[in-house]
Amino acid sequence: MTALYPLRFRPIFKHYLWGGRRLETLLHKRLGDGERYAESWEVVDHGEDQSVVEAGPLAGRTLHELLETYGERLVGGGRGRRDRFPLLLKFLDAQRDLSVQVHPNDAQAAQLDPPDYGKTEAWYVIHADAGSRLYAGLQPGVDRASFRQAIDQKRVVDCLNVIVPKAGDCIFIPAGTVHALGAGIVVAELQQSSDTTFRVYDWDRVGPDGRPRELHIEQALEVIDFDRGPIQPISSEVPEPTVELVRCFAFTWLRWRLDLRNPALTWPSEPSFHVLTVVEGAIAVAGDAAERPLVKGESMLVPAECRPEVQVVESPAVVLDGFVEENMTTAKFGG
Repeated sequence: MTALYPLRFRPIFKHYLWGGRRLETLLHKRLGDGERYAESWEVVDHGEDQSVVEAGPLAGRTLHELLETYGERLVGGGRGRRDRFPLLLKFLDAQRDLSVQVHPNDAQAAQLDPPDYGKTEAWYVIHADAGSRLYAGLQPGVDRASFRQAIDQKRVVDCLNVIVPKAGDCIFIPAGTVHALGAGIVVAELQQSSDTTFRVYDWDRVGPDGRPRELHIEQALEVIDFDRGPIQPISSEVPEPTVELVRCFAFTWLRWRLDLRNPALTWPSEPSFHVLTVVEGAIAVAGDAAERPLVKGESMLVPAECRPEVQVVESPAVVLDGFVEENMTTAKFGG
């Protein structure tokens, strides 16, 4: 059996009406023609959407094939369900507002046909135009009845908590949270491996076919957590080399800052895989089959059995590190 090593994957680009070309201009992706490059799926095992290894002896293998072959050697022990890799990492370029939407939790998603994971997620803001906004959570006092009335009267935005983000902010979006990413924002998103979305409001616009996009009002009302209230951003702009952005049942997300004083990454003790995402600078990962630095806009999956040396190449380097801890049942935000 081929030995595991740090894995780079070919990105999968998604085209939606709200996309642009900042995946290329800001994150150095090689894009084709067109203006609606909305998402780059970096690490994914979800049905036909499969990350494919880019370099080394395992080149051409899908992430799902690796999971079936290597199991705990890839993901670590005690990870629960093994029908797919548990996390999905993507970049999003929002040149227009995304729809106001909500995702189900695990129990709710399991009742769908076909069943899916729930979708708890988090955004790390890489870029935000001046005046950009995003929406996360409902205003205090908004309940199901008042929100339903707002939907009928097209006053959904009046019910939403508004955030003016800045680069380095992290916004945690538990399943059941009404949210929308606003125009002018580029984020890295770490989420459960799910693509189930219920749209509540789509800004009265039409899709490429000239028709309004489908809404899912009743499904959304069934999964919204009306007790949650507003979500507040978590700032990672602190001097510590390591910041815990999110810690919840689905994943832990750290922000590492490597520089000449802290030139190397120190692995957490948890025996898990690690999804590394460079959002500033560049790092060198021992055993990388591509034999070149991992730079801004690139991601890598480090299998659970690997603990390679990671050194800063271009200082400072800011690296996001997503992994799964065993027996996590409660959420912790911002360290």
